[in-house]
Amino acid sequence: MKLSPELIQKYNTPAPRYTSYPTVPLWENNVDGKSWEGLVEKAFQLYGKEEGITLYIHLPFCESLCTYCGCNKRITKNHGVEYPYILALLNEWNKYLKILGEKPKLAGIHLGGGTPTFFSPDNLYFLLGTIIDDCEVLPNKEFSFEGHPNNTSYSHLENLAELGFDRVSYGIQDFDPQVQKAIHRIQPLESVEKAVFNARELRYQSINFDLIYGLPFQTICTMTETFEAVKSLQPDRIAFYSYAHVPSSFPAQKSYEKDLPNELEKREMYEFGKEMLLQMGYVEIGMDHFAKPNDSLNLAKEEGELHRNFMGYTTSPSKILLGLGASSISDIHIGYAQNTKSIETYQSELKDSEWSIIKGHQLTELDVKVKELILDLICNHEAVIEDEIWDSIPFENQETIRDMETEGLLNFNNKLLSITEMGVAVVRNICMQFDLRMIAKKSEKLVFSKSI
Repeated sequence: MKLSPELIQKYNTPAPRYTSYPTVPLWENNVDGKSWEGLVEKAFQLYGKEEGITLYIHLPFCESLCTYCGCNKRITKNHGVEYPYILALLNEWNKYLKILGEKPKLAGIHLGGGTPTFFSPDNLYFLLGTIIDDCEVLPNKEFSFEGHPNNTSYSHLENLAELGFDRVSYGIQDFDPQVQKAIHRIQPLESVEKAVFNARELRYQSINFDLIYGLPFQTICTMTETFEAVKSLQPDRIAFYSYAHVPSSFPAQKSYEKDLPNELEKREMYEFGKEMLLQMGYVEIGMDHFAKPNDSLNLAKEEGELHRNFMGYTTSPSKILLGLGASSISDIHIGYAQNTKSIETYQSELKDSEWSIIKGHQLTELDVKVKELILDLICNHEAVIEDEIWDSIPFENQETIRDMETEGLLNFNNKLLSITEMGVAVVRNICMQFDLRMIAKKSEKLVFSKSI
Protein backbone atom coordinates (compact mmCIF):
# COMPACT_ATOMS: atom_id res chain seq x y z
CA MET A 1 0.00 0.00 0.00
CA LYS A 2 1.24 3.46 -0.93
CA LEU A 3 0.87 6.75 0.87
CA SER A 4 -1.67 9.13 -0.60
CA PRO A 5 -0.44 12.55 -1.83
CA GLU A 6 -2.27 14.09 1.15
CA LEU A 7 -0.40 11.91 3.67
CA ILE A 8 2.91 12.55 1.91
CA GLN A 9 2.35 16.29 2.22
CA LYS A 10 1.25 15.95 5.84
CA TYR A 11 4.15 13.81 7.04
CA ASN A 12 7.03 14.97 4.85
CA THR A 13 8.46 17.06 7.66
CA PRO A 14 11.98 17.27 9.15
CA ALA A 15 12.61 14.22 11.33
CA PRO A 16 15.61 12.42 12.86
CA ARG A 17 16.83 9.12 11.43
CA TYR A 18 17.07 7.82 15.00
CA THR A 19 20.50 6.28 14.85
CA SER A 20 20.54 7.41 18.49
CA TYR A 21 18.15 8.47 21.22
CA PRO A 22 18.35 11.18 22.32
CA THR A 23 19.37 12.57 18.94
CA VAL A 24 22.69 14.43 18.87
CA PRO A 25 21.20 17.99 18.94
CA LEU A 26 19.37 17.11 22.18
CA TRP A 27 22.28 15.69 24.14
CA GLU A 28 22.80 17.35 27.51
CA ASN A 29 26.58 17.44 27.01
CA ASN A 30 27.09 16.18 30.56
CA VAL A 31 30.08 13.99 29.68
CA ASP A 32 33.77 14.90 29.88
CA GLY A 33 36.89 12.76 29.60
CA LYS A 34 36.88 11.53 33.20
CA SER A 35 33.15 10.74 33.36
CA TRP A 36 33.37 9.05 29.95
CA GLU A 37 36.04 6.69 31.26
CA GLY A 38 33.74 5.71 34.13
CA LEU A 39 30.80 5.11 31.79
CA VAL A 40 32.87 2.97 29.41
CA GLU A 41 34.19 0.87 32.29
CA LYS A 42 30.65 0.38 33.63
CA ALA A 43 29.21 -0.51 30.22
CA PHE A 44 32.02 -2.97 29.53
CA GLN A 45 31.33 -4.77 32.79
CA LEU A 46 27.58 -4.84 32.05
CA TYR A 47 27.67 -5.86 28.38
CA GLY A 48 31.11 -6.01 26.82
CA LYS A 49 32.59 -9.02 28.53
CA GLU A 50 29.97 -11.34 27.05
CA GLU A 51 28.82 -9.61 23.84
CA GLY A 52 32.16 -8.09 22.89
CA ILE A 53 32.73 -4.63 21.47
CA THR A 54 32.34 -3.12 18.02
CA LEU A 55 34.59 -0.44 16.56
CA TYR A 56 33.72 2.34 14.14
CA ILE A 57 36.84 3.97 12.68
CA HIS A 58 36.34 7.27 10.90
CA LEU A 59 38.80 7.96 8.07
CA PRO A 60 37.80 11.46 6.91
CA PHE A 61 39.96 12.13 3.84
CA CYS A 62 38.68 12.35 0.24
CA GLU A 63 40.46 13.44 -2.92
CA SER A 64 37.40 15.29 -4.27
CA LEU A 65 34.13 16.69 -2.93
CA CYS A 66 30.84 14.89 -3.57
CA THR A 67 28.29 17.68 -3.24
CA TYR A 68 25.43 15.49 -1.96
CA CYS A 69 27.52 14.26 0.99
CA GLY A 70 26.70 15.21 4.57
CA CYS A 71 29.66 13.43 6.18
CA ASN A 72 32.56 15.05 8.00
CA LYS A 73 35.42 15.03 5.50
CA ARG A 74 38.66 16.72 4.46
CA ILE A 75 39.34 17.20 0.77
CA THR A 76 43.02 16.73 -0.09
CA LYS A 77 45.32 14.94 -2.51
CA ASN A 78 48.15 14.94 0.03
CA HIS A 79 48.55 11.37 1.22
CA GLY A 80 51.15 12.46 3.74
CA VAL A 81 48.21 13.01 6.10
CA GLU A 82 47.66 9.27 6.49
CA TYR A 83 50.37 8.24 8.96
CA PRO A 84 49.95 11.07 11.54
CA TYR A 85 46.23 10.37 11.60
CA ILE A 86 46.82 6.63 12.10
CA LEU A 87 49.06 7.36 15.09
CA ALA A 88 46.30 9.44 16.67
CA LEU A 89 43.80 6.62 16.12
CA LEU A 90 46.11 4.15 17.83
CA ASN A 91 46.65 6.57 20.72
CA GLU A 92 42.88 6.75 21.21
CA TRP A 93 42.56 2.96 20.96
CA ASN A 94 45.24 2.50 23.61
CA LYS A 95 43.31 4.80 25.98
CA TYR A 96 40.31 2.51 25.62
CA LEU A 97 42.43 -0.60 26.21
CA LYS A 98 43.58 0.86 29.54
CA ILE A 99 39.95 1.38 30.60
CA LEU A 100 38.87 -2.13 29.61
CA GLY A 101 41.78 -3.64 31.51
CA GLU A 102 41.81 -6.88 29.54
CA LYS A 103 41.95 -8.22 26.00
CA PRO A 104 38.47 -7.37 24.67
CA LYS A 105 36.33 -9.62 22.54
CA LEU A 106 35.93 -8.01 19.13
CA ALA A 107 32.49 -8.41 17.50
CA GLY A 108 32.97 -6.07 14.58
CA ILE A 109 34.82 -3.28 12.81
CA HIS A 110 33.44 -0.79 10.33
CA LEU A 111 35.58 1.70 8.41
CA GLY A 112 33.68 4.81 7.41
CA GLY A 113 34.54 8.14 5.89
CA GLY A 114 35.36 10.21 4.07
CA THR A 115 36.88 7.60 1.84
CA PRO A 116 38.60 4.77 3.76
CA THR A 117 40.29 3.61 0.56
CA PHE A 118 42.00 7.02 0.38
CA PHE A 119 44.49 5.29 2.72
CA SER A 120 47.05 2.99 1.14
CA PRO A 121 46.56 -0.77 1.51
CA ASP A 122 49.73 -1.01 3.61
CA ASN A 123 48.67 1.77 5.98
CA LEU A 124 45.26 0.21 6.47
CA TYR A 125 46.91 -3.16 7.14
CA PHE A 126 49.19 -1.59 9.76
CA LEU A 127 46.35 0.25 11.53
CA LEU A 128 43.88 -2.61 11.57
CA GLY A 129 46.40 -5.35 12.18
CA THR A 130 47.61 -3.53 15.29
CA ILE A 131 44.07 -3.18 16.65
CA ILE A 132 43.03 -6.76 15.84
CA ASP A 133 46.16 -8.17 17.52
CA ASP A 134 45.01 -6.48 20.75
CA CYS A 135 41.69 -8.38 20.72
CA GLU A 136 40.10 -11.78 20.85
CA VAL A 137 38.16 -11.91 17.58
CA LEU A 138 34.74 -13.55 17.96
CA PRO A 139 33.84 -16.34 15.49
CA ASN A 140 30.74 -14.49 14.22
CA LYS A 141 32.48 -11.13 13.85
CA GLU A 142 31.56 -8.68 11.09
CA PHE A 143 34.40 -6.64 9.53
CA SER A 144 33.28 -4.20 6.85
CA PHE A 145 34.43 -1.07 5.08
CA GLU A 146 33.16 1.63 2.74
CA GLY A 147 34.90 1.73 -0.61
CA HIS A 148 34.91 4.16 -3.51
CA PRO A 149 34.71 2.08 -6.72
CA ASN A 150 37.22 4.37 -8.43
CA ASN A 151 40.03 3.80 -5.93
CA THR A 152 39.28 0.51 -4.17
CA SER A 153 42.13 -1.53 -5.57
CA TYR A 154 42.68 -5.27 -5.60
CA SER A 155 45.41 -4.70 -3.01
CA HIS A 156 42.95 -2.90 -0.71
CA LEU A 157 40.54 -5.81 -0.89
CA GLU A 158 43.30 -8.41 -0.55
CA ASN A 159 45.00 -6.81 2.46
CA LEU A 160 41.72 -6.32 4.28
CA ALA A 161 40.61 -9.87 3.47
CA GLU A 162 43.79 -11.18 5.11
CA LEU A 163 42.68 -9.39 8.30
CA GLY A 164 39.22 -10.95 8.23
CA PHE A 165 37.23 -8.34 6.32
CA ASP A 166 34.59 -9.93 4.12
CA ARG A 167 32.03 -7.14 3.70
CA VAL A 168 32.32 -4.06 1.52
CA SER A 169 29.90 -1.23 0.79
CA TYR A 170 30.35 0.68 -2.45
CA GLY A 171 29.00 4.23 -2.69
CA ILE A 172 27.21 4.14 -6.04
CA GLN A 173 24.41 6.74 -5.57
CA ASP A 174 23.36 6.71 -9.25
CA PHE A 175 24.74 5.45 -12.58
CA ASP A 176 23.36 8.27 -14.77
CA PRO A 177 26.18 10.50 -16.17
CA GLN A 178 24.22 13.77 -15.79
CA VAL A 179 23.33 13.00 -12.19
CA GLN A 180 26.92 11.98 -11.43
CA LYS A 181 28.22 15.22 -12.91
CA ALA A 182 25.78 17.31 -10.86
CA ILE A 183 26.80 15.68 -7.57
CA HIS A 184 30.48 15.52 -8.55
CA ARG A 185 30.60 11.74 -8.17
CA ILE A 186 31.72 10.48 -11.55
CA GLN A 187 32.40 6.74 -11.63
CA PRO A 188 31.93 4.67 -14.81
CA LEU A 189 30.00 1.42 -14.68
CA GLU A 190 33.25 -0.33 -15.63
CA SER A 191 34.86 0.82 -12.36
CA VAL A 192 31.99 -0.58 -10.33
CA GLU A 193 32.04 -3.86 -12.25
CA LYS A 194 35.74 -4.25 -11.58
CA ALA A 195 35.38 -3.44 -7.86
CA VAL A 196 32.57 -6.00 -7.52
CA PHE A 197 34.46 -8.66 -9.50
CA ASN A 198 37.60 -8.23 -7.36
CA ALA A 199 35.63 -8.53 -4.11
CA ARG A 200 33.92 -11.70 -5.26
CA GLU A 201 37.18 -13.20 -6.49
CA LEU A 202 38.59 -12.66 -2.99
CA ARG A 203 35.51 -14.37 -1.49
CA TYR A 204 33.88 -11.35 0.15
CA GLN A 205 30.62 -12.61 1.65
CA SER A 206 28.61 -9.42 1.32
CA ILE A 207 28.65 -6.54 -1.16
CA ASN A 208 26.41 -3.55 -0.50
CA PHE A 209 25.48 -0.72 -2.85
CA ASP A 210 24.52 2.71 -1.51
CA LEU A 211 21.91 4.32 -3.77
CA ILE A 212 20.18 7.69 -3.36
CA TYR A 213 16.83 8.92 -4.63
CA GLY A 214 15.84 12.57 -4.93
CA LEU A 215 19.10 13.73 -6.54
CA PRO A 216 19.27 16.52 -9.14
CA PHE A 217 18.24 15.50 -12.68
CA GLN A 218 17.00 12.10 -11.48
CA THR A 219 13.86 10.80 -13.18
CA ILE A 220 12.06 7.46 -13.27
CA CYS A 221 13.71 6.95 -16.67
CA THR A 222 17.26 7.52 -15.43
CA MET A 223 16.59 5.38 -12.35
CA THR A 224 15.48 2.53 -14.61
CA GLU A 225 18.97 2.41 -16.10
CA THR A 226 20.54 2.53 -12.63
CA PHE A 227 18.46 -0.41 -11.42
CA GLU A 228 19.18 -2.41 -14.55
CA ALA A 229 22.88 -2.03 -13.72
CA VAL A 230 22.18 -3.10 -10.14
CA LYS A 231 20.28 -6.14 -11.43
CA SER A 232 23.26 -7.18 -13.56
CA LEU A 233 25.72 -6.88 -10.65
CA GLN A 234 23.52 -8.50 -7.96
CA PRO A 235 24.87 -6.95 -4.74
CA ASP A 236 23.82 -8.74 -1.56
CA ARG A 237 22.43 -5.63 0.10
CA ILE A 238 21.07 -2.27 -0.98
CA ALA A 239 20.93 0.92 1.08
CA PHE A 240 18.38 3.12 -0.71
CA TYR A 241 18.66 6.52 0.94
CA SER A 242 16.57 9.65 0.62
CA TYR A 243 18.75 12.58 -0.47
CA ALA A 244 19.04 14.98 2.48
CA HIS A 245 18.97 18.53 1.16
CA VAL A 246 20.39 20.74 3.92
CA PRO A 247 22.16 23.61 2.09
CA SER A 248 22.38 25.63 5.31
CA SER A 249 24.85 23.03 6.58
CA PHE A 250 26.36 22.01 3.23
CA PRO A 251 26.53 25.09 0.94
CA ALA A 252 27.70 23.09 -2.10
CA GLN A 253 24.15 21.73 -2.35
CA LYS A 254 22.88 25.16 -3.39
CA SER A 255 24.35 24.68 -6.88
CA TYR A 256 21.51 22.43 -8.04
CA GLU A 257 18.48 23.41 -5.93
CA LYS A 258 16.37 24.20 -9.00
CA ASP A 259 17.11 20.76 -10.49
CA LEU A 260 15.74 18.68 -7.58
CA PRO A 261 12.49 16.68 -7.85
CA ASN A 262 9.49 17.88 -5.83
CA GLU A 263 8.04 15.94 -2.87
CA LEU A 264 5.61 13.81 -4.89
CA GLU A 265 8.18 13.06 -7.59
CA LYS A 266 10.69 12.06 -4.94
CA ARG A 267 8.23 9.69 -3.27
CA GLU A 268 7.39 8.17 -6.66
CA MET A 269 11.11 7.53 -7.14
CA TYR A 270 11.26 5.62 -3.87
CA GLU A 271 8.17 3.56 -4.67
CA PHE A 272 9.56 2.83 -8.14
CA GLY A 273 12.96 1.82 -6.78
CA LYS A 274 11.40 -0.30 -4.04
CA GLU A 275 9.22 -2.14 -6.57
CA MET A 276 12.24 -2.75 -8.81
CA LEU A 277 14.19 -4.21 -5.89
CA LEU A 278 11.30 -6.42 -4.79
CA GLN A 279 10.96 -7.73 -8.35
CA MET A 280 14.69 -8.57 -8.29
CA GLY A 281 14.09 -10.69 -5.19
CA TYR A 282 15.31 -8.32 -2.47
CA VAL A 283 13.49 -8.07 0.86
CA GLU A 284 12.77 -4.75 2.58
CA ILE A 285 14.63 -4.87 5.89
CA GLY A 286 13.54 -1.53 7.30
CA MET A 287 14.11 2.15 6.80
CA ASP A 288 16.25 2.55 3.64
CA HIS A 289 17.59 -1.03 3.57
CA PHE A 290 17.03 -4.10 1.39
CA ALA A 291 18.77 -7.46 1.28
CA LYS A 292 18.59 -10.84 -0.43
CA PRO A 293 16.40 -13.41 1.38
CA ASN A 294 19.38 -15.50 2.56
CA ASP A 295 21.36 -12.47 3.77
CA SER A 296 22.11 -12.34 7.49
CA LEU A 297 20.23 -9.03 7.83
CA ASN A 298 17.00 -10.59 6.61
CA LEU A 299 17.53 -13.71 8.71
CA ALA A 300 18.02 -11.51 11.78
CA LYS A 301 14.85 -9.59 10.94
CA GLU A 302 12.84 -12.80 10.62
CA GLU A 303 14.14 -13.98 14.00
CA GLY A 304 13.46 -10.63 15.69
CA GLU A 305 17.17 -10.08 16.32
CA LEU A 306 17.84 -7.06 14.11
CA HIS A 307 19.75 -4.19 15.73
CA ARG A 308 20.53 -0.59 14.81
CA ASN A 309 23.30 1.86 15.66
CA PHE A 310 25.09 4.85 14.11
CA MET A 311 26.17 2.65 11.19
CA GLY A 312 22.59 1.59 10.41
CA TYR A 313 21.04 -1.87 10.66
CA THR A 314 23.26 -4.65 11.95
CA THR A 315 23.09 -8.24 13.14
CA SER A 316 25.63 -7.60 15.91
CA PRO A 317 24.11 -7.74 19.41
CA SER A 318 27.02 -5.79 20.88
CA LYS A 319 25.80 -2.81 22.90
CA ILE A 320 29.24 -1.19 22.95
CA LEU A 321 30.27 0.71 19.84
CA LEU A 322 33.50 2.65 20.29
CA GLY A 323 34.12 5.36 17.73
CA LEU A 324 37.73 6.16 16.86
CA GLY A 325 38.74 9.21 14.85
CA ALA A 326 37.74 12.81 14.28
CA SER A 327 33.95 13.38 14.58
CA SER A 328 33.28 9.69 15.35
CA ILE A 329 30.52 8.85 17.82
CA SER A 330 30.59 6.16 20.49
CA ASP A 331 27.40 4.47 21.71
CA ILE A 332 27.77 2.36 24.86
CA HIS A 333 24.01 1.97 25.49
CA ILE A 334 24.11 4.08 28.66
CA GLY A 335 25.98 7.00 27.12
CA TYR A 336 27.24 8.70 23.99
CA ALA A 337 30.34 10.71 23.16
CA GLN A 338 31.45 12.45 20.00
CA ASN A 339 35.00 13.43 19.12
CA THR A 340 35.95 16.84 17.79
CA LYS A 341 35.41 17.35 14.07
CA SER A 342 38.74 19.14 13.64
CA ILE A 343 41.41 16.71 12.46
CA GLU A 344 44.23 18.93 13.74
CA THR A 345 42.66 19.27 17.19
CA TYR A 346 41.95 15.55 17.36
CA GLN A 347 45.55 14.65 16.52
CA SER A 348 46.98 17.25 18.88
CA GLU A 349 44.87 16.20 21.87
CA LEU A 350 45.52 12.49 21.37
CA LYS A 351 49.23 13.20 21.03
CA ASP A 352 49.05 14.81 24.48
CA SER A 353 47.17 11.76 25.83
CA GLU A 354 43.95 13.75 26.21
CA TRP A 355 40.47 12.71 25.13
CA SER A 356 39.17 14.65 22.15
CA ILE A 357 35.50 14.65 23.17
CA ILE A 358 33.42 17.72 22.29
CA LYS A 359 29.96 16.53 23.31
CA GLY A 360 28.24 13.64 25.00
CA HIS A 361 25.22 12.43 26.90
CA GLN A 362 24.70 10.14 29.88
CA LEU A 363 21.35 8.42 29.50
CA THR A 364 18.77 8.45 32.29
CA GLU A 365 16.72 5.32 33.03
CA LEU A 366 13.83 6.85 31.09
CA ASP A 367 16.16 7.67 28.17
CA VAL A 368 17.17 4.00 27.98
CA LYS A 369 13.53 2.87 27.94
CA VAL A 370 12.61 5.32 25.17
CA LYS A 371 15.74 4.35 23.23
CA GLU A 372 14.79 0.67 23.35
CA LEU A 373 11.21 1.49 22.31
CA ILE A 374 12.34 3.50 19.29
CA LEU A 375 14.82 0.78 18.29
CA ASP A 376 11.99 -1.79 18.45
CA LEU A 377 9.83 0.38 16.18
CA ILE A 378 12.60 0.91 13.63
CA CYS A 379 13.92 -2.66 13.65
CA ASN A 380 10.80 -4.76 14.31
CA HIS A 381 7.99 -2.29 13.48
CA GLU A 382 6.31 -2.94 16.79
CA ALA A 383 6.85 -2.17 20.45
CA VAL A 384 5.15 -2.46 23.82
CA ILE A 385 4.39 1.01 25.17
CA GLU A 386 4.96 1.05 28.91
CA ASP A 387 2.66 3.20 31.06
CA GLU A 388 5.60 5.31 32.23
CA ILE A 389 6.32 6.37 28.66
CA TRP A 390 2.69 6.76 27.55
CA ASP A 391 1.89 8.89 30.60
CA SER A 392 4.91 11.09 29.82
CA ILE A 393 3.65 11.91 26.32
CA PRO A 394 1.58 15.10 26.00
CA PHE A 395 -2.08 14.71 25.02
CA GLU A 396 -1.34 16.33 21.65
CA ASN A 397 1.09 13.55 20.71
CA GLN A 398 -1.26 10.85 22.01
CA GLU A 399 -3.91 12.26 19.69
CA THR A 400 -1.46 12.21 16.77
CA ILE A 401 -0.87 8.51 17.41
CA ARG A 402 -4.63 7.90 17.39
CA ASP A 403 -4.92 9.89 14.13
CA MET A 404 -2.18 7.75 12.60
CA GLU A 405 -4.17 4.67 13.56
CA THR A 406 -7.25 6.07 11.84
CA GLU A 407 -5.13 6.79 8.75
CA GLY A 408 -4.04 3.15 8.60
CA LEU A 409 -0.42 3.82 9.52
CA LEU A 410 -0.35 1.81 12.76
CA ASN A 411 -2.38 -0.36 15.09
CA PHE A 412 -2.41 0.32 18.82
CA ASN A 413 -4.11 -2.24 21.03
CA ASN A 414 -3.51 -3.21 24.65
CA LYS A 415 -0.13 -1.42 24.85
CA LEU A 416 1.21 -3.07 21.68
CA LEU A 417 1.86 -0.62 18.86
CA SER A 418 2.52 -2.18 15.46
CA ILE A 419 3.32 -0.29 12.27
CA THR A 420 1.39 -1.25 9.14
CA GLU A 421 2.93 -1.82 5.73
CA MET A 422 1.88 1.66 4.67
CA GLY A 423 3.08 3.14 7.95
CA VAL A 424 6.66 1.94 7.43
CA ALA A 425 7.12 4.95 5.13
CA VAL A 426 6.54 7.30 8.09
CA VAL A 427 8.31 5.31 10.81
CA ARG A 428 10.44 8.36 11.65
CA ASN A 429 7.28 10.44 12.23
CA ILE A 430 5.85 7.69 14.45
CA CYS A 431 9.04 7.57 16.52
CA MET A 432 8.87 11.34 16.97
CA GLN A 433 5.65 10.97 18.97
CA PHE A 434 7.66 9.14 21.65
CA ASP A 435 10.70 11.42 21.49
CA LEU A 436 10.31 12.97 24.94
CA ARG A 437 13.49 15.00 24.58
CA MET A 438 12.33 16.58 21.31
CA ILE A 439 8.81 17.19 22.62
CA ALA A 440 10.27 19.04 25.60
CA LYS A 441 12.30 21.24 23.24
CA LYS A 442 9.65 21.68 20.54
CA SER A 443 10.07 25.46 20.61
CA GLU A 444 13.67 25.11 19.42
CA LYS A 445 14.46 24.96 15.71
CA LEU A 446 16.35 21.72 15.01
CA VAL A 447 17.86 20.85 11.63
CA PHE A 448 16.89 17.43 10.25
CA SER A 449 16.27 16.13 6.74
CA LYS A 450 12.66 15.55 5.67
CA SER A 451 11.24 12.17 6.57
CA ILE A 452 9.86 11.10 3.17
